[in-house]
Amino acid sequence: MTQNIIFPHYMEDTDLELVRIKLAFPSKLSPAKLAAPTPLLPPPSSSSSSSFLLQQFFLPTPLPLVPPLPLPHSSSVPSTANSSPTRRKGAGPTRPSRTRKSPMNILRQGKSPTVPAPYPWATTERAKVRSLKDLLSGGIDKIKGDVQCKRCDREYQIEYDLQEKFHEVDAFFTENMDNLHDRAPPGWMSPRLPNCRICGQNNCVKPVLDKKRSINWLFLFLGQMLGCCKLAQLKYFCKHTKHHRTGAKDRVLFLTYVGLRKQLES
Repeated sequence: MTQNIIFPHYMEDTDLELVRIKLAFPSKLSPAKLAAPTPLLPPPSSSSSSSFLLQQFFLPTPLPLVPPLPLPHSSSVPSTANSSPTRRKGAGPTRPSRTRKSPMNILRQGKSPTVPAPYPWATTERAKVRSLKDLLSGGIDKIKGDVQCKRCDREYQIEYDLQEKFHEVDAFFTENMDNLHDRAPPGWMSPRLPNCRICGQNNCVKPVLDKKRSINWLFLFLGQMLGCCKLAQLKYFCKHTKHHRTGAKDRVLFLTYVGLRKQLES
């Protein structure tokens, strides 16, 4: 039995009217009905075949309703402002925080804070001399030191009067302390050297500087020749006298003069 194929232009007037009504009122169809699948109908009869074809070819196919995606909660979003950095897997153990040690008076392994007194006016402590009162009460009023001429290379000793030379340096401090600004003046940075009594050359006799622990600090102070020391030697003095030893040479040299003057006045 052959089925009659019905095309839209052969529809009856009643069928066309039904199509117009359905197209004019699409909102009457509920979402549940639109989303429901089309039921399998038995083969349409000749009277309802026209409306069935109109539904299949002309009515839009309803789309399934998709629920909206949930908004992310604030607690689920990781905060990068206040969160601490995560530790990488496989990394080594964290290094414990270290307290910074004071660089003052730190000795190397095997070094002793005391040494044999290299001179009668020195103490057994490194870079420390006896006070002026102690020296005078002990009958020490002359300070000697080894020097070498830069012209003839001859070595000999120079002797200074303790009280006379100390008052000379102390008077310079009193008159110029406000203008020094914690810096050694040019006369201390490049001191005028004594004249050689052997070859007769001027400004050519320099002090003999050996190991740091055996430097004749009091002799250099009285002769105002501490500027002949290297920066490392001046830092050695400040280290063992608990003075700040960083900075340019003029600052470290000034602190050396201040430290020795304080030791003599103590």
